[in-house]
Amino acid sequence: MENLNTDPKPGRLILPLVLIGMIATTYTFINRVATNNNLEIIADEVTTTTINQIVEDSTTTSTTTTIPEDVIAYLEEITGEKIQAIELGKKVLETNQRWDDKTTTYQEAQQEFQEFIDVWLFFGDTFASPGPPNSESNLVANHEELVILANLIYEDTLELLEGLTAPDTGERRTAALNSFNNNLDLFIDKIEQVVASATTS
Repeated sequence: MENLNTDPKPGRLILPLVLIGMIATTYTFINRVATNNNLEIIADEVTTTTINQIVEDSTTTSTTTTIPEDVIAYLEEITGEKIQAIELGKKVLETNQRWDDKTTTYQEAQQEFQEFIDVWLFFGDTFASPGPPNSESNLVANHEELVILANLIYEDTLELLEGLTAPDTGERRTAALNSFNNNLDLFIDKIEQVVASATTS
């Protein structure tokens, strides 16, 4: 009588046994290699580094001041007139010094002092107008002070000529020259203050 195998797949039990054997063999092999070579088996570790980024607020506030064009034109004008006043002042001092040193004649000195009167009269009239914009009250007030100083300088030139022709030994002319220098310095300083104030405020 013939025995029939009721299992349709007789090899299905063999495959798991083969896999188990392969895993056991691989494990044994790796352990043996590690033991014989003094190797340490280290499991792979994944290191995660977290970087905290700090965002700083670097916003800066800046203010820009826009100076009106008519104000800029006025400041440029009085700056130019300041330079002109300095040059005219030097000529007055040079003429006076030449007279003191007796390197010029009385007639020449008298003529030059008269010319200074005419020059400073014209300077004062030119400086007085047109002046700053009427909308700028601070500039208007400062300009009025500058006009007063320019007129005082002109009056000093009148006194210089009177001092030249005075019958004293030069005291009147010296006093007029000191007043001239003082008023001229005030005039120059005032212009510099006006320009600085208008451009930094």
